[in-house]
Amino acid sequence: DTVHTLQPSQTNKVFDEYLCINNHLLEHAGSVGLSLIVWVCGGGICALGSMCYAELGVTIPKSGGDYSYVTEIFGGLVGFLLLWSAVLIMYPTTLAVIALTFSNYVLQPAFQDCFPPFIATKLLATICVLFLTWVNCSSVRWATRIQDIFTIGKLLALVLIIIVGLVQISRGHYDALQPSVAFEFSQDPSVGQIALAFLQASFAYSGWNFLNYVTEEVVEPRKNLPRAIYISIPLVTLVYTMTNIAYFSSMTPEELLSSNAVAVTFGEKLLGMFSWVMPISVALSTFGGINGYLFTSSRLCFSGAREGHLPYLLAMIHLKNCTPIPALLLCCFATVVILCIGETHNLINYVSFINYLSYGVTIAGLLYLRKKRPNLARPIKVNLLIPISYLIFWAVLLGFSLYSEPVVCGLGMVIMLTGVPVYFVGVQWKEKPKWLYRLVEKLTYKGQKVCYVVFPQEDPSETEPLTAKATD
Repeated sequence: DTVHTLQPSQTNKVFDEYLCINNHLLEHAGSVGLSLIVWVCGGGICALGSMCYAELGVTIPKSGGDYSYVTEIFGGLVGFLLLWSAVLIMYPTTLAVIALTFSNYVLQPAFQDCFPPFIATKLLATICVLFLTWVNCSSVRWATRIQDIFTIGKLLALVLIIIVGLVQISRGHYDALQPSVAFEFSQDPSVGQIALAFLQASFAYSGWNFLNYVTEEVVEPRKNLPRAIYISIPLVTLVYTMTNIAYFSSMTPEELLSSNAVAVTFGEKLLGMFSWVMPISVALSTFGGINGYLFTSSRLCFSGAREGHLPYLLAMIHLKNCTPIPALLLCCFATVVILCIGETHNLINYVSFINYLSYGVTIAGLLYLRKKRPNLARPIKVNLLIPISYLIFWAVLLGFSLYSEPVVCGLGMVIMLTGVPVYFVGVQWKEKPKWLYRLVEKLTYKGQKVCYVVFPQEDPSETEPLTAKATD
């Protein structure tokens, strides 16, 4: 096995993991009709989860998302384990995969008859991460503008696919969508395969909880956080489902399964001389994805440092720009290390398990908090059937994941549990040698001077729902 390099075929497997969700989902579902049902239901499950996160977001109005909620509810150790796995593996690996995908699509036109050299792909991916880190360090406004622009660009590309697909359907090209054909199974459906199809859908919808990572930077979070969630999830579900319907209007299931990038194949088949729009759209989409992950992961490091689970330097922001520069530099460094190592294909499997595990633990925390602190002020209070329904579905999928991929899930748990000794030595052990404290203080002071950062001023009203308004 290679450690420091990936051959082109291995590199392509990494891109396939990220780009071929449609293929994998259709393969596990076994039919066009069931795959569309999974897309719709997957969006519905994410809607249930997002409603739970809306309640947690306004009840515990802290940035940091899952980590902040779990730390507040279950205590430091459980929260640290989520933070440890996210900072060590989850976010750097995801960022590396998306950056590699971006650079592959940018370089592909120059290497039409072969794969781009992996060293060139890694170099461009690293440049992209460094550039977006600089943007996020310079201005929150610039970062959010980039996110808005590239999100709009991605949606316009999807709308183009949907419109072309509807035109095809209006011309009578909908054989694969007729019920008699749509539910012809290529294999006998099983609960395990359907569960794996839902896991693919959950990966496609991942990101629905990102706004909870920047709660403190949202204007009027008690109003705008739930509003954004309630608007975005149905919209994304509609767009994803209609996009897949458009694919099936012009591609057979066999063509879709054999494609390495469905949108690009769709463009080559129907857009003619404008087929170049699709690879550019994928590149722009991944560029915006890198920016979004950098934005949220740095806020996670910031929140962890503020709780004392990471060095305090990471909880500081630039004196003028109010950006968490040390946290952003840490995320950038970890991503570049993953890019240099190159073993992203194996790591992304562990990431999927850890990420999905964190969703269930967080929503279980909502139920625990309801019982532990029933009188806590909750501007939003969802029906208990919503978190219970989500957890039942989550437990079924997690069970089938453990059954079908025991090694991957086991290694994912091992990665997470390596944080236990780190927590007790680094956080719980208070009587450390004085020389160690002086060294940390000196390094923190040097870091402050280099990054020009200070601790942010806290607004007491931000924690009001957990203190002044709570009656335990």
